[in-house]
Amino acid sequence: MDRIVKLCYLVIFLISSIPMAQAQDVVVEGYFLQDSAKLGERVGYVLKSRYPSDLPVIFPDSTYDFGNFEYLDKQIFSSYSEDSISLDSAVYWISNFSLDSVQAFRMPVYEVLNYDSISHFPPSANLALTLTIDEIPEELAFEENNSYLNIPQAFNYPYLIIGVSILVILLVLAFVIFGKGVFNRWKAYRERKKWRKFISNWDNSMNDLVQQPDIKKADELLGLWKNYLENLTGLPYKEWTSTEITIHLNKPEIIKDFRKIELIIYANRVDDNIREACDNLLKISEGLLEEKIEKIYNHD
Repeated sequence: MDRIVKLCYLVIFLISSIPMAQAQDVVVEGYFLQDSAKLGERVGYVLKSRYPSDLPVIFPDSTYDFGNFEYLDKQIFSSYSEDSISLDSAVYWISNFSLDSVQAFRMPVYEVLNYDSISHFPPSANLALTLTIDEIPEELAFEENNSYLNIPQAFNYPYLIIGVSILVILLVLAFVIFGKGVFNRWKAYRERKKWRKFISNWDNSMNDLVQQPDIKKADELLGLWKNYLENLTGLPYKEWTSTEITIHLNKPEIIKDFRKIELIIYANRVDDNIREACDNLLKISEGLLEEKIEKIYNHD
C-alpha cells in the first residue's frame, strides 16, 4: 500500500511541479518506495528530474554501478513537457545485500555535453535493513532440567560387520571340513524323498491293477516303474524292452514278472500271481536305490 501511495505522489509531482521548474536548471530527486526492506528483498528506487527541454538529459541504465545493491529491473515513465520544462522519471527495482543497518543510496542523471557529461545527483535516500531473526543476547540463559532423557542407542555397524565376517569364515571352514559329508547326506535325502513318492504312487497303481486288472492300469504301472528307474540311474529304461532291461540288470529271473504284466497289456489276460510279479519289480528298484546311496557316500 505504501508503494502505491508513493507512486501516486510521483504522478502528481510530474504534473504539478513543471511550472515551478521553469526558471531552474536540472533538478534531481531520488527516494525509495519503502523505508526498510529485508536482505535481498526487491525495492523500488524512484529517480526523477526536471530540466529545460532543450537540455539533453539521460538516465542511468543497467550498466550503472549500484554498489551494495543489485539491479533487477527498470520501469520508465514517458517524458512530460510544458512551457519548455521537461519532467522525466523512472523506477529502478533493486535488492540490498549489505548487512549494514542503514544503506544510503543515490543515482545521478547525466547532462550530455559535446565531449563530456555532467552528473546531477539528488540527496541520498536511506533504506533500513529489516532483520528476520532476533538479536543474540550477550549472555545465554540455560534452563535447568534434571529429568531423565532416554536417548536411543545407535546401531553398531562395525560390530555387525565383524560378526558377519566371522560367520562367513566359520561357514567356509565348515564347508571345507564337513562340506563333502553334508552334501552327500543332502543327495541321499533327496533320493529317499523321491523313493517315498514313488512308493506311494506304486502302491496305489498296484492295488488298482490287482483288484481290477485291465490294459490301461497294467501299462501305467509298468511305465511308472520304468520312469522311476530312468530318473534314478539316468539310463533310458522307458525306451528299452523288457528283454533289454533284463540283460542290463543281469537278472534273467525277472523276465517272467514282465511277462505277467505284459500278458494283460497285449493279450488282456490276467495271471494269478500278478501281485508277486509287482513285488519282485519293486524289490529290483529298491535294490538299485540302495546301490546309488552307497555310491553317494563312497564316492571320492
